[in-house]
Amino acid sequence: MTSKGFATPKRFATSKKLVIPKSHPRYESLMLRNLIVEGMEKGIVHITGLIAHGRGEAFDYLIGEKTQLFADEAAKVSAAYLKIAKKPVISVNGNTAILAGKEIVKLAEEIDAKIEVNLFHRSEGRIRKIVELLEKEGGKNILGLEGDALIQGIEHDRAICSYEGIYSGDVILVPLEDGDRCEALKKMGKVVLTVDLNPLSRTARNADVTIVDNVTRAIPNIRKHYTEIKKPEEIIKKWNNRKNLQNALDFICKRLKDFFHC
Repeated sequence: MTSKGFATPKRFATSKKLVIPKSHPRYESLMLRNLIVEGMEKGIVHITGLIAHGRGEAFDYLIGEKTQLFADEAAKVSAAYLKIAKKPVISVNGNTAILAGKEIVKLAEEIDAKIEVNLFHRSEGRIRKIVELLEKEGGKNILGLEGDALIQGIEHDRAICSYEGIYSGDVILVPLEDGDRCEALKKMGKVVLTVDLNPLSRTARNADVTIVDNVTRAIPNIRKHYTEIKKPEEIIKKWNNRKNLQNALDFICKRLKDFFHC
C-alpha cells in the first residue's frame, strides 16, 4: 500500500512508447490507467471502459486520491450489510476485474460470497477471460456464463444473470455499476452496495450504500471493516446514504474553494 492508499500493482507500468518512473507525480494514477489499457488489449475491458475509468479518475482527483471519512463510513456500513447477508453476491465487470480482481477474490472468501461476472457489453468470450483472470487470483466457482435468469426491467444484455448468483442473492455488491441495473435490483427487493466515485450518478443516488472511493481502495477497506465490526445491525440502523453523499459533495466543494482561495 502507498501513502495515498492505492494497492499498487507489482509490475512496472510500461507501454511501447512509455516507461513510467516511480518518481512521476502521477505514477499511481498512470499505473491504474495502464492496467485498464492492458485489460482492453487482452479483451477483458471493453473499449468504453476506458471512458468510464477516465471519468472516475477525474472524481478521484476531486476527493484527493485517498479514502476520505465519508468513504470509510460507507465501507463500514457495506461490511455490516454483508455481515448479515444470507446470500451475498459480488458482481464483477471488466474494469473491476482488472483493477481489483485479487481483492475481490479475497473479500468473497472472507464473507463467503459468490462472484458473478455481469457485463453491459456482454460476450461469452469476454466473460470467459474475466472468469479465467479471477481464477488465476484464486477465485472458485465463478458465475456468469450460465445466463439462466433475467433481471426484470432491463432491456439490454446486462439483464442476463445467474440464478444462483445475482438473481437469488439478497445483498449485491456492484462496483462500477450502471444506474438502470441498480434501480432494477432495488425493485427486486435487494440491498445494493456500490463503489462509485461520482456522487451524482443514478447508481450513487439509488443504492442503499454508496462508497465514493476508488475501487482499489474500497474493496480492501470493506474487508478490513468486515473483520472488525461486532454489531452490524446498529451500524446499519444509523446509516443515511443521501446524507453521506451530501458529505462527499460538501467535501469536494470545500476542497475546490480552498484550492483556489475563493
